[in-house]
Amino acid sequence: MVEKNIKILLEKIDLLNYNLTRNKLLDFSEILGNRKELLFRNLFSGIWKGVGIGIGVTIVTAIIIIILQKIIKLNIPIISEYITDIVEIVEKTKTIR
Repeated sequence: MVEKNIKILLEKIDLLNYNLTRNKLLDFSEILGNRKELLFRNLFSGIWKGVGIGIGVTIVTAIIIIILQKIIKLNIPIISEYITDIVEIVEKTKTIR
C-alpha cells in the first residue's frame, strides 16, 4: 500500500515538474525575483513595440496615400475632389515638418 502511494506521488511530482518546465514557470519566477532583469526586459520590449508601431503606421499610411493618388488619376468627379484635398493636406503637413 505504501509503495503504491509513493509510486502515485512520484508520478504526480513528475507531472508537476513536466508542466512547470513546459510553461517555463520557473524561469518566469526567477525573472520576477530579479527586478533589474524585469526592468531591462520591459524597457526593451516597450521600445521595440513603439518602433514596430511607428514603422507599421508609416507603411500603412504610405499605402493609403498611394491608393488615393491612383484614385485621383482615375478622375472620378466627386471622389477625386475630396481625395485631392486630403492628399494636399497630407503633403502640406509633410513639407512643414
